[in-house]
Amino acid sequence: MTGKAGVWIDHRKAVLVSLTAAGEHTTTILSKVERHPERSGDSPLKGPYEASQVPADDSRQRALTGELNIYYDAVIAALRQFETLLLFGPGEAKGELHKRLVKMKLGTRVSAVETQDKMTDAQILAKVRAHFGLGVPGEQLGN
Repeated sequence: MTGKAGVWIDHRKAVLVSLTAAGEHTTTILSKVERHPERSGDSPLKGPYEASQVPADDSRQRALTGELNIYYDAVIAALRQFETLLLFGPGEAKGELHKRLVKMKLGTRVSAVETQDKMTDAQILAKVRAHFGLGVPGEQLGN
């Protein structure tokens, strides 16, 4: 367990920046989660709306939750080796990931959870470096 990492996360992708004595590395983990499922079928304005044509809300929610669990498990597997973590992102995913880390007894490693809008990979790297007190790329990480 060495090094520090920051992860920008939403429900579609996670960008992990790892800072270790060996250097820095950026990894992207894509989720298989689609946008929140919407009802399909005929519009009530166009004609009849049969209940059998529409998947039940609870079954769609279970499928979404299952896909998110797989995604969060992949992110946690990539973060497990780091001693200090920064979680940030635009929506609910950062909080959901933090809850899973706490449940897995890894919550004490999280130094901050912050709201941050869409960012480029370079902006994510700069934010993680600044959070952990590193300025210029290539500067050595002190443990």
